[in-house]
Amino acid sequence: MSTIFGTSTAAFYERSLMNLSALRSQAEETQAEMSSGQRLQRSSDDPVAASRLRQLARADAFDQIDEAATNRATTDLTLTDNALSQFADMVIRLKELATQAASTTYNDSQRIGIGAEVAQIRDNLLSLANTRDGTGNALFGGESAGAAYSLDPTGAAQYDGTPQAGTISLGGGQVVSRGLTGPEFLQFQSGGATRDLFAVTKDLADALASGSGGATAANTALGLLDDSLTAITTAQTVVGSRLNWIDLNTERRTNLSEMRLTEQTSVGGTDLTESIARLQNTMLVLEASQASFSKLANLSLFSVLR
Repeated sequence: MSTIFGTSTAAFYERSLMNLSALRSQAEETQAEMSSGQRLQRSSDDPVAASRLRQLARADAFDQIDEAATNRATTDLTLTDNALSQFADMVIRLKELATQAASTTYNDSQRIGIGAEVAQIRDNLLSLANTRDGTGNALFGGESAGAAYSLDPTGAAQYDGTPQAGTISLGGGQVVSRGLTGPEFLQFQSGGATRDLFAVTKDLADALASGSGGATAANTALGLLDDSLTAITTAQTVVGSRLNWIDLNTERRTNLSEMRLTEQTSVGGTDLTESIARLQNTMLVLEASQASFSKLANLSLFSVLR
């Protein structure tokens, strides 16, 4: 008989301790939810919700990659836009010099001085065409890591880059070209033929430096420089459109990110008010259970049974 009593007493204590431990564990889990803001502490708590949260987390990771690529594209296109503005300013100055040189009020000696400034501007154009992007590659050289332009033995500028500029992913299957190649705006159509700004500038500088025929060369250059400036301003429009496209995709990505955050909160987030109420209820039950266990353990019957 004493064996039965002993077994019953041990079973009572074991069940009571198990119940109290379960309540404490439930309280600790609720406290963990309140601390982390996440109701799922383990995937086994809700496998379907946990799977969805993992998908959302992967989408966030890819979004960070797309954001970095977008920032690079924005930087490169902004550098391109700034450089194009400088190209335009130089061409405008070349037009002013060509207008002066074409005037009959200037003599050949004065045109030689103008030619020297034209030659200097040409050197500046070449230097600007070899601008580097944020990663140190040629901004106007396409995918080339080296300089976009160099001078051949005759002093003529030649393009050394790739035919096209690289594209950058903006996420969601959208891409944008990160810039322009030099020939896309430094070469232009004039009079039904393809002309090159470097060649036009060199021809003008050489003609003015020769001391004869400078006025005729200046008159010819004026029309060519007008067409060159049109090509540059058109390129600026293209770059502006690409920057706008990036802004639209950035806005789309931001909206999607906010939607994911809302879903993450809905799927895996905890309701603080509900968690506080549940914790209070659990603590109340735990305290009552502990009090009941203490009273039952001290009953005389259990003392006799022990």
